[in-house]
Amino acid sequence: MEATCNGAEDSSPIFYLALDIVSTTTTVPKMLSLLLLGDRLSFPACFLQMYLFHSFSCSEAFILVVMAYDRYVAICRPLHYPVLMAPQTNAALAAGLLPIPAVVQTSHMAFSPVAQVYHCFCDHLAVVQASCSDTTPQTFMGFCIAMVVSFLPLLLVLLSYAHILASVLHISSQEGCSKAFSTCSSHVLVVGTYYSSIAIACVAYRADLPLNFHIMGKVVYAILTPILNPLIYTLRNKDIKAVIIKVACPRDPGHSRGP
Repeated sequence: MEATCNGAEDSSPIFYLALDIVSTTTTVPKMLSLLLLGDRLSFPACFLQMYLFHSFSCSEAFILVVMAYDRYVAICRPLHYPVLMAPQTNAALAAGLLPIPAVVQTSHMAFSPVAQVYHCFCDHLAVVQASCSDTTPQTFMGFCIAMVVSFLPLLLVLLSYAHILASVLHISSQEGCSKAFSTCSSHVLVVGTYYSSIAIACVAYRADLPLNFHIMGKVVYAILTPILNPLIYTLRNKDIKAVIIKVACPRDPGHSRGP
């Protein structure tokens, strides 16, 4: 039995790319202003940036789970797709924009009148380290929340793909297998890019490396990943691929004419 859904159109990538854009705009404009113009950031603006950045990061993780579940339903339960993946269900599953306790608790810490945050934007750990208070409880809380937000969605994504792989192995035709893998390819690339950037950021923080390496690890997660995701999804579009091929390999008018 071939379990693929022909009419399934997942709108989650659109929301994911929109979150990428919004998340980037919370950090990049102010970062450029700080680096190029030497501006300063007030405490309320810093905590707002920290809250928005980490909230959007949580939402991205939840949307990756929704996209994995969408592919599971499309491949393993195609007849139930219109019911299980209704717009209301997508919205409920992707509701990851939640208040973060660590950000609220950090705002109650003691800071000097002019605190120096050794980072290119207001990341939670960098702001905690700039405090005059004991940083151990906040560092531990931030680490625990990061583990839950990062690895719980990853486990759910892996669970979805375990069911997908088990279903694909029972598809008899090569065409059905190719179609199933094609359905999942872009999402697998995005998940790999997302969690690779998180791994780089975690290693940069935990390893005994200079401060610049710590900052670059977070920049890869905050900026490079949102830049790569649109490329992954646009290259999956047939019309865009046709335009790229047409521009990269233009046909010679002389060869197109007959003798």
